[in-house]
Amino acid sequence: MTTPEPEQTRQSPIRIIRATLIALAAAAVLFLTVILPAEFGADPLGTGNLLGLTELSRDDSPVLEQFTQHSTDYVEFILEPFQSVEYKYVMDEDTAMVYSWQADGEVYYDMHADPGMSMEGYDESFGQGESAREQGLYVAPFTGIHGWFWENRGFETLTLRVHSAGFFVSSSVFRDGGRFDREISPVFEAGED
Repeated sequence: MTTPEPEQTRQSPIRIIRATLIALAAAAVLFLTVILPAEFGADPLGTGNLLGLTELSRDDSPVLEQFTQHSTDYVEFILEPFQSVEYKYVMDEDTAMVYSWQADGEVYYDMHADPGMSMEGYDESFGQGESAREQGLYVAPFTGIHGWFWENRGFETLTLRVHSAGFFVSSSVFRDGGRFDREISPVFEAGED
């Protein structure tokens, strides 16, 4: 014969449901106040900022993994007096390029980018001026084509040399009313050791 359980140790269905709801509410509060700000940077209640948890979600690593293969490029352009050329690379958002260009004399330049078909007619300029050379590191703020416009505003014919290395797969030359695409080979082909 079984002995009946005392009243306080037996769980009624209502007590189980109540305990489950309390546990779910506690988990939701924990998720909104701690996990979302610390792991994902989302802070709907403002508690992550108050507790300093949103800082945990920031990725401050100096290593940025790239999914496009690394390529190098070198190209020369002859610019006769008052002639211009535009040279751009196809780059994904957050991919990087190290570049340097040099001309035999001063040229007008405009470093700019446009997102291509997604926003037809839009471009953003990142630097303009007159110089015989420039070098730097460029990180694409959006997917599109990124590069320079150069114009020889002098009376002497100039040679313009462009060196670059980065995560791009092709480039385009805009000159004499046309567009000429160039494929660029990666430093290592996929599968090479």
